[in-house]
Amino acid sequence: MSEVWSYLVTNGDDVLTALVQHIWLALLPVAIAFVLALPLGALVHRYGPVRHVALTAGSVIYTVPSLALLLLLPGLLGTSVLDPINVVIALTLYSLALLVRTTADGLDAVDPTVLQAASAMGYRPVRRWFTVQLPLAMPVILTGLRVATVANVSMVSVAALIGIGGLGQLFTRGFQLGFYLPPIVIGLVLSVALAVVADLLIVAVQRRLTPWARAGAR
Repeated sequence: MSEVWSYLVTNGDDVLTALVQHIWLALLPVAIAFVLALPLGALVHRYGPVRHVALTAGSVIYTVPSLALLLLLPGLLGTSVLDPINVVIALTLYSLALLVRTTADGLDAVDPTVLQAASAMGYRPVRRWFTVQLPLAMPVILTGLRVATVANVSMVSVAALIGIGGLGQLFTRGFQLGFYLPPIVIGLVLSVALAVVADLLIVAVQRRLTPWARAGAR
């Protein structure tokens, strides 16, 4: 532990920079994917043919190894291999593949009689979607968001293998120094802590947005 503390004191600025880079590289793609998944998930829920194509495409995307995708994107986009935008786009695709499915599943799970009741009360389709259908689907959607967030926190570390910042740099540095443990341990602890904190924040938001779910559980 003394070596870990000594490394942290000596290289604190580098560790903090890596942590900040890791946070935005992991969370920005999730935020983008979440915004895109709501309308796409609604389309998948509403139209059967779209569902098959979209879910198949999502499954294919999710099977592509992250390192391979990070190396493929610069050639497709004309960007530098070291450009962080490659990581953002890759993780957005992975997150979107997961969130479109969970959004559609959440909308599928809403009781049709509830929607009929809302329509009978004068709710127009757009208002009904935002005030009735989406809130009721939110527990399932946010469960998918939790999985996507934790997965992204993990996958960002892979970007260090091609020289892009994040906590993965601490892993590669430790291996380059002959399996020197302090940076590896610090990177591992911070990665796990970041994933746990992000997950707890989403749970807190879910509890705030869906108080009826807690009442039903009680």
